Amino acid sequence: MKTLEFHRDEKKDRVTVACVDGEISVYSHCAYCQHCKGIWVKKRMVPTPQSQAYSDIHRGVAPDENLMNAAMMFNTLIRDGSAVECDDDANHGYHSRY
Repeated sequence: MKTLEFHRDEKKDRVTVACVDGEISVYSHCAYCQHCKGIWVKKRMVPTPQSQAYSDIHRGVAPDENLMNAAMMFNTLIRDGSAVECDDDANHGYHSRY
């Protein structure tokens, strides 16, 4: 696992990280990447809400709306967080979660 620190651009309201694919947006790439395992908020690593929601939907125990709620929670965690926990140790780059 590796920790990718956020680079915030307050003028453009953008948060990016240095990935194998270059400087990528956390909101549009990490949120949907299979390698994203959590967000560091202060001194605690919070697992990505999308992985739990996707697992519940896949098993058929939750409605599809949970995935949208998980995406909104992810955005809130990014706002408060400082880094992303990534398990792309082999440096493959972005891999779609869905």
